[in-house]
Formats: sequence, structure tokens, C-alpha cells
Amino acid sequence: MFIQTEATPNPSTLKFLPGRTVLPQGTLHMPTLEAARQSPLAEKLFGIDGVAGVFFGTDFITVTKGSAEWPHLKPAILGAIMEHFMSGQPLVRADSAPAADEDGEFFDAGDSQTVDTIKELLETRVRPAVAADGGDITFRGFKDGVVYLAMQGSCSGCPSSTATLKHGIQNLMKHFLPEVREVQAI
Repeated sequence: MFIQTEATPNPSTLKFLPGRTVLPQGTLHMPTLEAARQSPLAEKLFGIDGVAGVFFGTDFITVTKGSAEWPHLKPAILGAIMEHFMSGQPLVRADSAPAADEDGEFFDAGDSQTVDTIKELLETRVRPAVAADGGDITFRGFKDGVVYLAMQGSCSGCPSSTATLKHGIQNLMKHFLPEVREVQAI
């Protein structure tokens, strides 16, 4: 098994590509050991001193580090990923449901058409681009012209995430939806 790695715009994250499906659909963000308990692989990765977060995408794993350096972490992470996929263990334990959305979505019922368009733009234009960088951005809410988004994986804590939000996503939303005034991360 050959696992490729890719740098991301966030120097605290590294994207690992095992060359096979990681998560058949959706994404799974595990920023803590407690959240990682639902996955044998994530739990094993958190067992490596210096790992601070794990994110699963369709065909990649993004690992966030603390103060440790990548040359020290990377071999152990590669070994844990390889061992997991060779073992045949499931990615997510059958007895644990994926983590529930902490806060749910919020918006006024009268804004449902606007929210549908926001979600469509995120799904078709934004999420594929940020997935290429090892992250994800999901809709959280819309109120008073402000779109609220959750940054996950390499997007969470990324130095360029503000530019992505303000110059990329915000401009895109304003172009298609004049009622959007601003985009904020929560």
C-alpha cells in the first residue's frame, strides 16, 4: 500500500491519500480524542504524541498537529494509516453513530429559498475546492444577510481561511445572492 501526502495551505495540517475510499459519503471531523472514539483509526492517530485533530474525507485523511514537527509525526501517522487499512477494521465503529451536528442549522423559514441556493453554491463550487486542500466548509446558518459557515479539517485554523471566506466565498455568495451581506466562520 502506498500512501501519498500533500501539503495544505494550513501548515498545521497534512493531507494523507491512501489510494482508496476513506469515507463513502460525507466527512467526519474529530477535533478531540473524545470525538475520535467513534473510529479505531482516529483513536490510533490521536495516540501519536503531537496529533491534535483528525478529519476524514471521501478519499483522504487530514491530520492536524500541535507543536510537534511533521518530520517526527509523519512516519508514525503513515504507519497507523497503513496498519488500519491492512487490518480490515471498519473506519467507524458499528456501535457508535457519527457525531451529531453540535448546533444544527439556523435560519428563518422565509429564507429557505436563499438557504437552498447557498447550500447549492457550497456543494457545487466551494466544497470540492476546499476538499482538494484537505478540508471542508459546511453551512450552519443564515440570519440578517450573514451566512455562517463551519470550517473543518485543514480549513479550521488555516491562516488563509479568512481570505478564502472574505474574498472567495463571500464574493461568490454576493454575486449570486444580493441579500447576502457577509460570510462568517463559526
